[in-house]
Amino acid sequence: MNIKKATFKGGTHLSYNKELTSGLNVETSIPPEEIILPVSMHIGAPAKPIVEVGDKVKMGQKVAEATGFVSVPIHSSVSGEVIAIEPRLHPNGQKVLSIIIKNDMLDTPDENMHPNSDYKNLDSKEILNIIKEAGIVGLGGATFPTHVKLSIPEGKKVEYLILNAAECEAYLTNDDALMMTNSDDIIKGLEIVMYVLGIDKAYIGIEDNKKDAIEKMAKSAQALNVDIYCLATKYPQGSEKHIIKAISGREVPSGKLPIDVGCVVLNVATAKAIKEAVIDGKPLIERIATITGHGIKTPKRMLIRIGTPIEHVLAQCGGFTDAEKFILGGPMMGISHFSSDTPVIKGGSGFLLLNEKEIDLSESNDCIRCGKCVSACPMRLLPLMISNASVNNDFEKAEKYNAMDCIECGACSYVCPAKRMLVSNMRVAKREITAIRKEKAALAEAKAKEAKN
Repeated sequence: MNIKKATFKGGTHLSYNKELTSGLNVETSIPPEEIILPVSMHIGAPAKPIVEVGDKVKMGQKVAEATGFVSVPIHSSVSGEVIAIEPRLHPNGQKVLSIIIKNDMLDTPDENMHPNSDYKNLDSKEILNIIKEAGIVGLGGATFPTHVKLSIPEGKKVEYLILNAAECEAYLTNDDALMMTNSDDIIKGLEIVMYVLGIDKAYIGIEDNKKDAIEKMAKSAQALNVDIYCLATKYPQGSEKHIIKAISGREVPSGKLPIDVGCVVLNVATAKAIKEAVIDGKPLIERIATITGHGIKTPKRMLIRIGTPIEHVLAQCGGFTDAEKFILGGPMMGISHFSSDTPVIKGGSGFLLLNEKEIDLSESNDCIRCGKCVSACPMRLLPLMISNASVNNDFEKAEKYNAMDCIECGACSYVCPAKRMLVSNMRVAKREITAIRKEKAALAEAKAKEAKN
């Protein structure tokens, strides 16, 4: 095993505030009286309910099935009775069809959960099907279906399998907790993925401020052919494209995917979930989340059932103190929310309650052309130019400045002395560019049909 150092160009250094929860034991959240399971907790097609109101369900039972290749099923995290299937408020701010289950507090397990103690008795397709049927998605926040990521297209070859343990987002300490308590399970999940992909070497990237985690992971991985990279503590070191650049030296071209440069990246929590699905027969029904910030009475790291109302979780942390802002996720890439009356979903990595001292209420001013946003941008874009184009509704110009390559990391807004809404403006540009592209494609298709007729 080799331990190396690496990083990428650009980025910025944050006020991390991880000390609020770092080192705390992971507590198990008390199960709620009801769970709310939105049919859309992942990128891709929403799942379709396969239960009806009045049905009795068991813990781990599939209650909604995948509706396509880029889709995954959803499982009940409790045993009980389906009491409603109706639109409920989703963490994305919209109402989404959801399955509501009244918890009988018995945790009666589903008999269809089958362990596979020796995964090598299975072939790659069988393991990929287990991963899909377990409802596993990227738990770093992207929620892309994992079986899709591991289904390598014909003609492509995996040369770098990278386990992402950087956790560069401020405040969040989920991955650090997992590495300290479940390093063996994470490495077993990595070993299973190596078997599925038919490769004999893997790479683990961990920021160098997590020395204890590096030691734990190195010890658990000593039987495998693994290189561990101590990555510079810098944001956004955990971005998929930047951890690829740091470890492999390869750059994912604009509009391409990691597999186009021979890379696959998995989060450590996803690796653990793979182990639990394949070896233990356990679907994805719970996850670790960080509840933190100076606006919550008692910051905690908790293992939470999927579908648990966020209000129920916050109550176990003593509730709000003087919170001025509620963010789902971390402060850089999380989403500000107006209500805690939503459920914990698969991508629910953290719940951040900030007080007045932690948020900057300064008004946005005119750009002073200092270039700090350009220096900080890890994608080597010109955020000021894209933002200006977006504000002026010149989306053709924004596209020419490669707005679609923005990963919305927030580094530009963080360093901007004028406090400009750079990321928000670029999100608008990306949304409008996507809409224009769809409109042009539809028009071209209509013209082609007309010409054919």
